[in-house]
Amino acid sequence: MPFSDYKTALVTGASTGIGAVVVERLTKRGLEVHAVARDAERLGDLARRTGCTPHAVDITDTAALAEALRGIEVDVLVNNAGVSRPGNILSADEFAIDEQVAVNIQAVLHLVRLIMPGMVERDLGHIVNISSIAAVYNFGGNTIYHATKAAVHTLSRQLRVDGYGHRIRVTEICPGRVETEIFGRLLGDMEAAQRLYYDGYESLKPEDIADAIDYAIGSPRHVNIGHLEIMPTFQVPGGLNFERRAD
Repeated sequence: MPFSDYKTALVTGASTGIGAVVVERLTKRGLEVHAVARDAERLGDLARRTGCTPHAVDITDTAALAEALRGIEVDVLVNNAGVSRPGNILSADEFAIDEQVAVNIQAVLHLVRLIMPGMVERDLGHIVNISSIAAVYNFGGNTIYHATKAAVHTLSRQLRVDGYGHRIRVTEICPGRVETEIFGRLLGDMEAAQRLYYDGYESLKPEDIADAIDYAIGSPRHVNIGHLEIMPTFQVPGGLNFERRAD
């Protein structure tokens, strides 16, 4: 199992949800895990539970991120951090665009830029990018989120090209609805988000995504799991709208 090939991992968006569960899973696998997020208090709790190394860093601060990574050889990079804002391009404001671009794709590009050359030099590494079904399907609203996650989708394929000839594996995970805090942050009300988006639905759990990551990393070293689309059984993408105009 290739877990024995790897010594260190870095997980972004690690303080809660998918990120926290992935940190727990990778530490149990015996990796030295560096957990990156903005919430220092939650990271401290995670470190006490798992033994991970916490880094309270805003990943949109490239200089701070580079400093935090100085001297660390990362074998497994999990780009998990992400944000979303409601509305399409007709209602988006400047902040909604800038924040989502900065977190969802710009920070991912910088992390790969900082970490992947070391993987190439050591001829060993695994990059896991958490995108979304929004990367590959179009549905109403959240236009900037769709655009940034589509960029992560394309980047994931391109990294395989950039790492050609080296033992660098790249996995993109495209989840459907996962029961995390993302909708609560979107609405500014965790309880309302729970009622609206999760109560009565069989949503994915963070553990389901951690299982997929575990499978991809644990596959034989000659196997690259490139793309995994994971959705609740009762959530189905698709549909077609066709507006009829009398004029």
